[in-house]
Amino acid sequence: MDKARIAVLVSGGGTNLQALLDAQGDVITSGEITLVISNKAGAYALERARLAGVKGETVLRRECGSQEAFEDKVLSLLRENNIDMIVLAGFLSVLSERFVKEYPNRIINIHPSLIPKHCGDGFYGLKVHESVLAAGDKVTGATVHFVNEITDGGEIIFQQEVPVMEGDTPEVLQKRVMEQAEWIILPKACEQVSKKIVEESK
Repeated sequence: MDKARIAVLVSGGGTNLQALLDAQGDVITSGEITLVISNKAGAYALERARLAGVKGETVLRRECGSQEAFEDKVLSLLRENNIDMIVLAGFLSVLSERFVKEYPNRIINIHPSLIPKHCGDGFYGLKVHESVLAAGDKVTGATVHFVNEITDGGEIIFQQEVPVMEGDTPEVLQKRVMEQAEWIILPKACEQVSKKIVEESK
């Protein structure tokens, strides 16, 4: 295998997906994004994929009827496209233990805080930054970690600190964490895991 085939799972605008697409051939040299799957119809992330020439698919849980059927559909798409590694980039569906065990140490997630703070069930998007500000933290950041059956509970790959400034709103803090942490460490983690997969395949 020359490059690990990467699928990115998304639910929204796809800013982290864009950071990964922009890092291909530069930071990410051992992997290639070949599939984007959204669990929301019309997610702008799918347009980003299209513009980059990457195949995009939509899988809606309500159309599948159950979480198990939803995951089966996603797994079948991953297999059809020979995916080696999965990146959760703002994917707002918690994956079951059964799903995660199909890709051990090959699913990574980006979380917008310094795990173990402000993480776990219910902590996503602006809710994380609201929690950071409510706690009066002076430093926050982002974490890339492996995904296991516990929400935000897998082994940490990279963390990057970001200062909390006087007068920050959740929206302002979210943007700073993206620009100064998420968009930097997610491509680095993607490359590190891709490289390991390629080496193990030889």
